[in-house]
Amino acid sequence: MRVLVACEYSGTVRDAFAKQGHCAMSCDILPTETEGLHYQGNVLDILNDGWDLIIAHPPCTYISKAGARWLYAGGKIDEERLKKGKAATEFFYAMMNSKCERIAVENPTPLKIYNLPCHTQAIQPYQFGHPYSKRTLLWLKNLPMLKPTNVLEDYKPYLPSNTGGKKRGQSYSIGVSKNWKESAKTFNGVAEAMANQWGTL
Repeated sequence: MRVLVACEYSGTVRDAFAKQGHCAMSCDILPTETEGLHYQGNVLDILNDGWDLIIAHPPCTYISKAGARWLYAGGKIDEERLKKGKAATEFFYAMMNSKCERIAVENPTPLKIYNLPCHTQAIQPYQFGHPYSKRTLLWLKNLPMLKPTNVLEDYKPYLPSNTGGKKRGQSYSIGVSKNWKESAKTFNGVAEAMANQWGTL
């Protein structure tokens, strides 16, 4: 199977498929962090090159619900951020509407203002053997929903949330991830589930 993992520099999902014997390539504007097939550049250049499966992780900075306070800073919409959010939305649709029979697009919960379609599935790292919560949405085309492989009962937040609530005496979390790269990386358990469950179709 020819697999394209769009917007991935870590090689996590690519390598999971490669270990199963698939011809898997990652693509990102950043160089890959591990050895393996990688196209450094704009994924739109190779998006319609006859892939059997595309797994895409389009940038979520400007469309994620987590960024609502910056979009509506000061009680009004930040027009520049809105413009970037619309561009990110167009990029999301480019992934979903690419010429490929099987597609999975991954992103966090989006802001309603961008009117993205309803997701197919929501997954958590603790369903795949990692002791963390980090709600991730999947939009699937001709793919079955991922089945949990190792559900853990004890877990903690992976990303910071409501950090400003500390001063107001509200509940908050500083999270576990140390930087944006750690925050964006796909968990190994999720990548292996994708390769094991989707790679046999």
